[in-house]
Amino acid sequence: MTRLLEVRDLRVQFRTRDGIAEAVGGVSYGVDAGRTLAVLGESGSGKSVTAQAVMGILDSPPGRITGGEVLFRGRDLLTMRAEQRRRIRGAAMAMIFQDALSALNPVITVGAQLAEMYEVHRGMSRGDAQRRAVELMDRVRIPAAGQRAGDYPHQFSGGMRQRIMIAMAMALEPDLIIADEPTTALDVTVQAQVMDLLAELRREYAMGLVLITHDLGVVADVADTIAVMYAGRIVETAPVRDLYRRPAHPYTRGLLDSVPRVDHGGGQARRGHADHGRHGGHESHGVHGAHRGGKLYAIRGAPPSPLTMPSGCPFHPRCPRAQEVCRVERPPLYEVTTDAGTDAVANTGADTESGIGSGIGSDGRTSACHFWKEELHA
Repeated sequence: MTRLLEVRDLRVQFRTRDGIAEAVGGVSYGVDAGRTLAVLGESGSGKSVTAQAVMGILDSPPGRITGGEVLFRGRDLLTMRAEQRRRIRGAAMAMIFQDALSALNPVITVGAQLAEMYEVHRGMSRGDAQRRAVELMDRVRIPAAGQRAGDYPHQFSGGMRQRIMIAMAMALEPDLIIADEPTTALDVTVQAQVMDLLAELRREYAMGLVLITHDLGVVADVADTIAVMYAGRIVETAPVRDLYRRPAHPYTRGLLDSVPRVDHGGGQARRGHADHGRHGGHESHGVHGAHRGGKLYAIRGAPPSPLTMPSGCPFHPRCPRAQEVCRVERPPLYEVTTDAGTDAVANTGADTESGIGSGIGSDGRTSACHFWKEELHA
């Protein structure tokens, strides 16, 4: 069965004054119709650049796609002519941007911006398009939609603007939505409302959803599968429940440990994390919020610059589990099996240089860590 979207070994470079920066170093992931893939990682990990490359809106120059495939229903978008790709963009796949105020035209009413989608892609008259725009605004629960269609973006709150962006993306009922940090700068109540709306629309239209975020709390109840990115590469993929329960990469565990927990009054304080410091000869960084009022855990150091990527595993300078092999050999994307009786490391056929594999473990799990088994059972 053909996947709705499949990204294979995608590579994106930016030419800068200081040299060539590889922002995306061989990313592979996919999503099926009616399913949600969450792409997690710190700022600068390459999540948004990957999405822009998939949508065909990458600023070029300075950015350029240097390799890989982006298959949408089996057709490679990267080999299509620009006109073919424009017909797909908006009608079959759409994107929700993280800054709705910047993404919307400030001098055109929101109703007119929504109506334009129907006029251009469906050939509707202006009156019919305006009526459909109001229906769409009402569908995403904007109060008094008929009156507010004549308002400008700055007259809406942040949450309402994000609903407008969702409405614009859903206007032509696409098969795939890419949501890039859709809850940025929103309070937690509005975040929950926006995520509930996206989940409802995904179910109603049986569309695929790629949700890009750095907030693990946002995706816990929405995603089916999670892909964790670090330094322009996928370092772990797993079904959402498996990843939250037993991460198989130290970076994923660090992200989980950085989430405050109300029952601990501080950081996550997952089992065994403080012990990691002894594994690689590093000092432990203390108890991560195990007691109320404790210090919130943070992954030490900062993500590497794409201009000066470290040798071996890109995460090893920050990893409490790092050993000599991590400093000299970049791990491929290993298949992960979680049956305690049959655990085995299986190379997915990845290129060791790229750290990217094409396979998925027997239960849908992969990890780009030499010591994934130890991490899984920590």
